[in-house]
Amino acid sequence: MESRFYKKNSDQHLLCTLCGHQCVIAPGLSGRCRVRLNQDARLQALNYGRLLAANADPIEKKPLFHFKPGGSSFSIAAAGCNFHCDFCQNWSISQTTSALLKENARLPLTAPAQVVAKALTIGCASISYTYTEPIVFWDYALDCMALAKDAGLDNIVVSNGFGSPTAWRAAQGLLDAANIDLKAFDNDFYTKICGGRLSVVLDSLRQLKKMGVWLEITTLLIPGLNDDPDQLRRLALFIANELSPDTPWHVSAYRPAYKRNNPATGYEHLLCASEAGRKAGLHFVYLGNAPGLKGENTVCPACQAVVVERRGFTVINKRLAGDTCTNCQQPVAGVWI
Repeated sequence: MESRFYKKNSDQHLLCTLCGHQCVIAPGLSGRCRVRLNQDARLQALNYGRLLAANADPIEKKPLFHFKPGGSSFSIAAAGCNFHCDFCQNWSISQTTSALLKENARLPLTAPAQVVAKALTIGCASISYTYTEPIVFWDYALDCMALAKDAGLDNIVVSNGFGSPTAWRAAQGLLDAANIDLKAFDNDFYTKICGGRLSVVLDSLRQLKKMGVWLEITTLLIPGLNDDPDQLRRLALFIANELSPDTPWHVSAYRPAYKRNNPATGYEHLLCASEAGRKAGLHFVYLGNAPGLKGENTVCPACQAVVVERRGFTVINKRLAGDTCTNCQQPVAGVWI
């Protein structure tokens, strides 16, 4: 399928405009993600409609805690990523090897209308573009989003945030909510470990906020890499000052995965991040992937009453009247209906 996100150069090289890499792709070659190929002077999206994963998930699993909690989202993914994080939890479908490309070519084409029909059939309220990096299957995601909107479904992305302004603008009016990984607040971390740049991610967050997309942020806390207290302080201040103190920040515990074998995140690291969020003025900091450490409930920032009670990804009780705390009648930020 030919992509809509490229420009032709006079020498038959193509400029892919989808993400921060802005790859210039020679004839017969692909960009860094390996799923966008310069073929006959056209940029082909090799993963269009070739779904490697399709599941109904609790929306809390994205994680989104302030966007219509308790609902389910039809979650889909195609192969590829524009990062190469050595701690990737979904590396088997995101890190595009030759074997994965061969598997991808054998997958049947799933039309966007089929995705929407499946979501409606199984009673999901939204479609999530997730597991891998949605930007590298953005042509397909946008086609699904347009049909989903027509059918009354919400659209959600879970992304590393390395999309281009052009890519994000194409989702204006279609995209309802996003959880963006802000993996660190250090450009060296992004360049050496992820193969990206921090500035692009920060610009994406600012742009999505201006677009009116409901935003939540996730940081996987890796001991010795991105858990420095000063870095956590600066990250939390960015969220509070440039997005909003009401932007939920999900701090998740790392467990050794893929190529990286750092020690697992201890409770003390998570609590340090939580304290950084509190001092920055963030109203909602959630601690995840840490059994025994209660970090799942939504608490009213005014009176501290629990307004959404969770057990894992399951909503047990809601104490909200619309968007208002039933205990003190103060609004609680989110999309609750």
